[in-house]
Amino acid sequence: MPSILDKVNMNAGKLEHKFSCRNLTKLLWLVTLIPTAMLTAVGVAAEVKFSGVVDVRAHVVSSDASSASYLKGDYGKFRFDDGLGFSLGQLGLKSQLSFDNNWSATIVANAFSEEGHLEAGITEAYARYKGVPNASGWRWGAKVGLFYPEISLEHIATAWSNPYTLTSSALNNWVGEELRSLGGSLSIEKLGKFRRSDHDFSFSFSAFQNNDPAGAMLAWHGWTIGSRQTLTQERLVIPYFPALSADLSFQARHSDPFLELDDRWGIHLHGNWRHKKGAKLTAGFYDNHAREGIVKQGHYTWTTRFSHLGGKYKIAKNIELIGQYLGGNTYMTSPTGVNVVNNDFSTGYVLLRYFIGSSQIAARAELFDVDDKDSLPGDNNNENGKALTLSYRHQLSRQSFIYGEYNWVSSSRAARMYAWQPEPLIERQYQLGYRFYF
Repeated sequence: MPSILDKVNMNAGKLEHKFSCRNLTKLLWLVTLIPTAMLTAVGVAAEVKFSGVVDVRAHVVSSDASSASYLKGDYGKFRFDDGLGFSLGQLGLKSQLSFDNNWSATIVANAFSEEGHLEAGITEAYARYKGVPNASGWRWGAKVGLFYPEISLEHIATAWSNPYTLTSSALNNWVGEELRSLGGSLSIEKLGKFRRSDHDFSFSFSAFQNNDPAGAMLAWHGWTIGSRQTLTQERLVIPYFPALSADLSFQARHSDPFLELDDRWGIHLHGNWRHKKGAKLTAGFYDNHAREGIVKQGHYTWTTRFSHLGGKYKIAKNIELIGQYLGGNTYMTSPTGVNVVNNDFSTGYVLLRYFIGSSQIAARAELFDVDDKDSLPGDNNNENGKALTLSYRHQLSRQSFIYGEYNWVSSSRAARMYAWQPEPLIERQYQLGYRFYF
């Protein structure tokens, strides 16, 4: 018997704005030709570099009750639906044009597929300045364009890929889904080696726009464990809940996280400490500074603020420990000032990576929750859960790797009752993957 979700949105099996193979070819040409055109236009000494990643996978997903992926507007925690499938985990291409005046220009394009539906688009495009350190080790930097906030300690490889595991933590999966913005960043760095110190420090301040709806998907589908970056042109399917037919009847049935609705600037502050023997600590504060009560074509402003902490520590030559925590609040009000949706949220993970010859074993444990603080009927966003990831990676050559991974998620989400699903749910995912970096 079809669920309420099936009746309301029979086409929720796809993200909007599909791209054909012809579009993908055009996109790759764009990433290749723009730097060449820039080089010709400026007429100065420069160097063009291309790099990328190809990630293909086979997966099996099973759960205690039938539940489709969050990408389809359902309440499943994984990128893929129940059952066996094959996918393009990621096709990423990075094009970087470096000038001899310490400036560079970067464009990153990505393509993904789920169940044969190919999506391709730009994920980052920015210019960057990296100054020369002075005699005391101080160095200035700047970045302007479309880029990720400095949060993730997992996504450190080409095209914002994750070399540790096939799936991201809930924390960084949300960053990839909703946190991308257009703006600029200024940074200052103190390099310890200029004063015979083992310590490096840096601080950055970013101002941005085009992130006013960020927080909507965290409220309405909750935390997820995936490996998908939202492309700039994509809109995300919102799960069905009764308030969409009542108090939130003006809400669009999709969310576009990269809209600018109020012409205000958000901020992100980020600090970093590094020790040459393998320790790193980061901390930051993010506020999109959205003005309350604005709605345009079904998209509302969401005021989203959070703090984040993270660290890496090299316990031994072949053992690394990584941990991150993020917590904050997101809320949305009506044009008349009524507090419609108001959620506190938090998540954290610990990851241990162990090298054995040409192989890597990674284990990640995490907790997540959403605390619904409003009283809107038909929109219960309360959620809590835990997840475990065990991943094995073997290096075949300098550029190629094979992966085997197991993911387990146990979560309780009240909104599942709107789709006739049990609130508590255990989901499991098995993946085999091959990655090639170039």
